[in-house]
Amino acid sequence: MTLVRSTRARAFAVAPLAILLSGTAGSAAFAHVTFANPEAAPGRYYKAVLQVPHGCEGAATTAVRVQIPEGVVGVKPMPKPGWTLTTTRGSYAKAYENHGRSVSEGVKEIVWSGGNLSDDNFDEFTFQALIAADGAEAKQLYFPTVQTCTKGEAAWTEIPTGQQSSHDLKKPAPALRLVSATTVAQAAPQHDHAAMAGADEMKVGDLVIATPWTRATPGGAKVAGGYLTITNKGSASDTFVGGTSDIAGRIEIHEMAMEGGVMKMRPLNAGLEIKPGQTVELKPGGFHMMFLDLKRQLKQGETVKASLKFEKAGTADVTFNVGAVGGSSSPQHQHHHH
Repeated sequence: MTLVRSTRARAFAVAPLAILLSGTAGSAAFAHVTFANPEAAPGRYYKAVLQVPHGCEGAATTAVRVQIPEGVVGVKPMPKPGWTLTTTRGSYAKAYENHGRSVSEGVKEIVWSGGNLSDDNFDEFTFQALIAADGAEAKQLYFPTVQTCTKGEAAWTEIPTGQQSSHDLKKPAPALRLVSATTVAQAAPQHDHAAMAGADEMKVGDLVIATPWTRATPGGAKVAGGYLTITNKGSASDTFVGGTSDIAGRIEIHEMAMEGGVMKMRPLNAGLEIKPGQTVELKPGGFHMMFLDLKRQLKQGETVKASLKFEKAGTADVTFNVGAVGGSSSPQHQHHHH
């Protein structure tokens, strides 16, 4: 189960650090966790994808802790199935503008814990944030992070001073380069039209199913989420009860819900009701499908098929586009999401 809870802290204590998230180039970067997208523009939203390529001296990773620097506001981490997500809030050094309002506090640390990422496998941890236009005066922002393993951890805490660069340090902290919005736009990948194939709407009974997608998975992963929208154009309710797929042992429908102040993921054993005239979106952090007992790795750009079952409409054969690992929206919309 994935749990999310927030704690409020007046003072933000710096914890031991462990992952290099450096956006700098060089052969050493392959040995450490990095940003998949190492450049961001002040005044723009940024989706940070932390790539974790290995454990600690062969030991499996059980927690990833990332500290948020000043000038990065409105942080929203993405839950991961099988991991507990916690955030620590604190005060900013000054107030920033976010969505037209002044904010003076927010998430200062994110921790994904309770998982078990083998040293032989790869995974990604994702959050989004606004790089404040009036708060990012430096050329780089540093995101100290802890990678805790079943045996030990490794610290990457050093920040360059003076004429130093990250290459001059033995244990450099992660860095995000700040560049112009034009540079970010030019560097952004073009839409993968092959991945967009099969995303047209389809109709089964009174239901319209649109934009089915899932995420690429790291090697060895046993679960994947499934996302789409379902619109009921009929005069009676219908219920989405599950499905089957060649890529998974079974499919379940889950939801993220608050229980006692804690966000939990739980299966909907009775299915998901779609009322007349209603559109229900299955998305990360809300209602979603789970492909369980995966039989193979899902790769970005491919498509996978599933048969979805509804109480009244019957069975719908649906093709899911596979987007990036850690993607927060369908492949068609990932470059516009924030």
